[in-house]
Amino acid sequence: MDSHADALENNTELTVNPLDLEEFRRQGHMIIDFLADYYFNIEKYPVRSQVEPGYLQKRLPDSAPNNPEPIQTILQDVENHIIPGITHWQSPNFFAYFPSNVSVAGFVGEMLTSGFNVVGFNWLSSPAATELESIVMDWLGKMLKLPNSFLSSRNGGGVIQGSTCDAILCTLIASRHRMLDKIGRENIGKLVVYGSDQTHSAFQKAAQIAGIHSNNFRPIATSRSTAFGLSPNSLRSAFLADLEAGLVPFFLCATVGTTSSTAVDPVGPLCDVAKEFGIWVHIDAAYAGSACICPEFRHFIDGVENADSFSLNAHKWFFTALDCCCLWVRDHNALIKALSTNPEYLRNKATETNKVIDYKDWQIALSRRAMKLWLVLRSYGVTNLRNFLRSHVKMAKHFEGLVGMDKRFEIVVPRNFSMVCFRLLLPSVRSVHANGEQLNDEERANELNRRFLESMNSSGQLYMSHGVVGGVYMIRFAVGATLTEERHVNMAWKLVQDHADVVLNMY
Repeated sequence: MDSHADALENNTELTVNPLDLEEFRRQGHMIIDFLADYYFNIEKYPVRSQVEPGYLQKRLPDSAPNNPEPIQTILQDVENHIIPGITHWQSPNFFAYFPSNVSVAGFVGEMLTSGFNVVGFNWLSSPAATELESIVMDWLGKMLKLPNSFLSSRNGGGVIQGSTCDAILCTLIASRHRMLDKIGRENIGKLVVYGSDQTHSAFQKAAQIAGIHSNNFRPIATSRSTAFGLSPNSLRSAFLADLEAGLVPFFLCATVGTTSSTAVDPVGPLCDVAKEFGIWVHIDAAYAGSACICPEFRHFIDGVENADSFSLNAHKWFFTALDCCCLWVRDHNALIKALSTNPEYLRNKATETNKVIDYKDWQIALSRRAMKLWLVLRSYGVTNLRNFLRSHVKMAKHFEGLVGMDKRFEIVVPRNFSMVCFRLLLPSVRSVHANGEQLNDEERANELNRRFLESMNSSGQLYMSHGVVGGVYMIRFAVGATLTEERHVNMAWKLVQDHADVVLNMY
């Protein structure tokens, strides 16, 4: 260290105040302006980042600065070095994965949450944080027409988790705890969990974390005949086979809006089967649950009254910034029994009265996220939120119609919400793989669509992702970015057609 730097380090009079309020005000205005400019110019950036792995290491210093740097310099580096490495999820031309849309209310709520920065692990640590969460979760539960048993006025209630994996893990652990109380802790190796082969990988991760043996994870095959939804008959057969083998079925994760194709598992019939065997049913509606505030989509969760838990991600399609996974349970005591800890340093009179909720016993993380969801609900209201969602579905229908009019394409699976799954049809000309091996028709079709998708994404003009169902490689066009308008959908379709011309001419 040179003498100048050493002098600075040992001069306490030069210490920066990390919460200088005037500096906070100044930098806050700069950040808002920077982000507003970013959104104003967002269509100018390639939607999918075009950088190579390791690009940032070459651009930034290999150690942190000893002395303060001005925010102007930092923001310039964000512009020059960080933005090129961002895939722009909020671009109106982003149609990949599922949406993670945002809003002014979501941003402001996140700012308030970060600004207060409370750690609301129990009621006493910040009463407003706990009580607001209960109120907001009841509001949203009523918008979804969830049964009263899922509301805080009964034995149920809602809690905001970080992610779907958190929600599944907490409910799975609660179910595991309940079952092991019956059969003995030493029998954990017999426990079996179930979902379809379309269930999100978060379920398998949660099962691994919860100590479920990998051989006892049951992804039940789906097929085109059920639109890739889980068959109740197949589920029953799996239960019976495992019982016959001396195993113990105890948890089902059913999905409303699967990742690959937005398939919907039949909630009511699956709950009926599970109820016969005393099995916990969790409904994962991470993406599609938001749409169920609209009466025309509510039927997709009919039967939820017989489930044990239900979750959706407000940070996906509900204009609320990451992270905000909403989980409701029919019996919150099941979570508390499995997750509660009561160290001496957290003992207090409020908790001991049993009149308050301590959310630390309902989840893994200890942060509270209700403020941003509260602002979204209040700033837009139920009517506007429904219409926002409907506008995305309308645009997806429009794209679906465009695909349907071009005989070079096909819709692979039925559209349920705001995502269209399509593919380019195989031309009649035979094709040979790069290594000279002759491919069968399905392999050729899949290879064609891989090239087709990469061609479009490499252009930077839009971004879509893929899925595979029944061995078919398909392209997913998911509408949901806040800034997307019909003109963006039309431009995307034009790009799809243009790249189809190029790829087909190469075949």
